[in-house]
Amino acid sequence: MTTLTDDTLPVTPRAMRDEMIVFAVMALLLAAVPFTGVYPFFVMQALCFALLACAFNLLVGYGGLLSFGHAMFLGTAGYCSAHALKVWALPPELGILVGVAAAFVLSIVTGYISIRRQGIYFSMITLALSQLLYFIYLQAPFTHGEDGIQGIPQGRMFGVLDLSKPTVLYYVVLVGFLAGFLLIFRIINSPFGEVLKSIRENEQRAISLGYRTDQYKFLAFVLSGTLAGLAGALKVFVAQNASLTDVHWTMSGEVVLMTLVGGLGTVFGPVVGAFVIIAMQQYLAGFGQWVTVIQGAIFVVCVLTFRRGVVGEIAHYFRRSL
Repeated sequence: MTTLTDDTLPVTPRAMRDEMIVFAVMALLLAAVPFTGVYPFFVMQALCFALLACAFNLLVGYGGLLSFGHAMFLGTAGYCSAHALKVWALPPELGILVGVAAAFVLSIVTGYISIRRQGIYFSMITLALSQLLYFIYLQAPFTHGEDGIQGIPQGRMFGVLDLSKPTVLYYVVLVGFLAGFLLIFRIINSPFGEVLKSIRENEQRAISLGYRTDQYKFLAFVLSGTLAGLAGALKVFVAQNASLTDVHWTMSGEVVLMTLVGGLGTVFGPVVGAFVIIAMQQYLAGFGQWVTVIQGAIFVVCVLTFRRGVVGEIAHYFRRSL
């Protein structure tokens, strides 16, 4: 992964200050969305995928572990939250916790199986596990097969916040995204994050320094999968359904695309990449199946002209940490 991350700037007070300024600007812009006339469903959907892409970036951009199965965490959390809300009639906050807990358990199991492999073998194992879960959910009674779980009640969070109101739901999703983003930001700027970066750059040297790299990679995998589950649990309230689309391998491919377009190994790159991809799906829907072709063409152009991704190229040009 060093070819895509070799321009990463060291963590300095100036770099931290730059990143916090950009975060404050991003938070203010997102908080102002309901007052701008922008379609809120589009932004809420983009925020869920942005959190998913940030969680994926924690694993691949900072740990050097390319997973092709992150859709299983998104979809599992979505199904479990949807089932808890509709069948068990749990309140929204508990429904989210059920989804996140399910993703946490799944990440422990799948991480234990896959983390001891490296390179393409690790990627193929995560893809295989994701597809295994896809076929399980296709046949499982509680998922309702290809129909999915429809008509999920949004309810009142903490008995006060009426999530059926778009503005209230938007700010709940925004708070969830910002909380997940800040957690990831804290992880990558912690001693644990520095060890992850060293493993990404040269695992053998990290081992020679006494670090048990498998344990660090396993913890990164669990954290990434759990945060991806948070994105899936929040998405249930936005779409009001849980379907096989969120578990399919193509969803994992879209997450990879979002991260690469925005900037692998950057803090804000996955957010930008998620908004770009979701915007294309939203506003190019009239082209039907050609949307996939257009996305592929844009991806090729980005790879050829923006090797570091959109945010990565901006950060490299201004020599700033973003």
